[in-house]
Amino acid sequence: MTGPSTLNRAARLLALITPRASADAVLRRELSPRRDLPPGERRDIAHAVAAYFRWRRWLDEREPPQRQLEAALAWQRRFAAAPDAFKPETLAARAVPDWIAAAMDTVPVDWLRHLQREPVLWIRARKKFVAALPRTLGDLAPAQVTGLVESGPGSAPPATTAFRYTGPHDLFLTPAFQEGQFEIQDLASQLVGHACAPRPGETWWDTCAGEGGKTLHLADLMDNQGLIWASDRSARRLSLLKQRAARAQVFNYRAVSWDGGPRPPTKTRFDGVLIDAPCSGVGTWHRHPDARWTTSPADVYELAAIQRQLLDHAAGSLKPGGRLVYAVCTLTRAETTAVADGFAAAHPEFKPAAVFPRVPSESLEASREAQIPGLRTPTSVTLWPNEIHANGMFIAAWWKR
Repeated sequence: MTGPSTLNRAARLLALITPRASADAVLRRELSPRRDLPPGERRDIAHAVAAYFRWRRWLDEREPPQRQLEAALAWQRRFAAAPDAFKPETLAARAVPDWIAAAMDTVPVDWLRHLQREPVLWIRARKKFVAALPRTLGDLAPAQVTGLVESGPGSAPPATTAFRYTGPHDLFLTPAFQEGQFEIQDLASQLVGHACAPRPGETWWDTCAGEGGKTLHLADLMDNQGLIWASDRSARRLSLLKQRAARAQVFNYRAVSWDGGPRPPTKTRFDGVLIDAPCSGVGTWHRHPDARWTTSPADVYELAAIQRQLLDHAAGSLKPGGRLVYAVCTLTRAETTAVADGFAAAHPEFKPAAVFPRVPSESLEASREAQIPGLRTPTSVTLWPNEIHANGMFIAAWWKR
């Protein structure tokens, strides 16, 4: 049972969480400096806060926050013991906001149940540390994604560097992390890197690089050869990218500012462009349960317009034969298939490409045109959280004629 002091601290943090200050940001700001709190208590506080937002519609708002937190943790234990006892109609009515049913093509019951589970912690090992890292860190299980994408002759399964961490340690404090042997990165985000399938020596543009998670993955896939332009509108995020790149010993990139407008940050023509666009984040609701109650339909449509604009503005920077990858960690129709279909209709110079190329090292022309009968090579995919035990993600790919 969680003690009164932990519940009191969690209750104080609840008061600081607003639509403009996410739970994740508040927890990081308030708990990271608290070295006087044991790591176990910091985890318990974060666990209680997440449970509150996960079970919010099961709670009595008239109760004090400490009592609500205690009740939320009880609901979490009850669910962990018997998840199938929760009826689909109850989950549909309470686990998500009312507007989500109209915003998605389908709302699977398995997804609703997955939203109420504790999230999985994924890491990405740098290629040269894949063999040693399980012994170094311990408590690692390799990702099982072979059934996600069928591979052709000679191809490697995607995400062979992805591991699930089940141990008790703060990974940021481990020597292996400080030495840049791995990154904390969700499996779905890692699969976006494999969808890009960059080759050593190519030139890529990560248009919405943020703090650089996918930039670092692309660099590792390219063996630190070639060049990656990493752009973002936030100078703070680009500064963090530089810190992460130094720790990971990534040097084949340039960090530049870009606001998403019609003028790209360079006149370079790229072999590949990744648009990991800002989105409503519906695919991350199991990891960020407070976002369920702050995201609105208006946000979805505003972001869909931005996503389409980013595609239109970045597509012209591809070389003929270049690869364009669009990814969003959301599941709404407006931000996924609607954006992809609208872009395809407006840009006949782009042809749909397999999201996961059969053989990453084969020639681009061969991977676009040659098809092996019976192989599943979709040109867009939806990665459901309940199927991969990670964030939800939509990915679409094209090549430029």
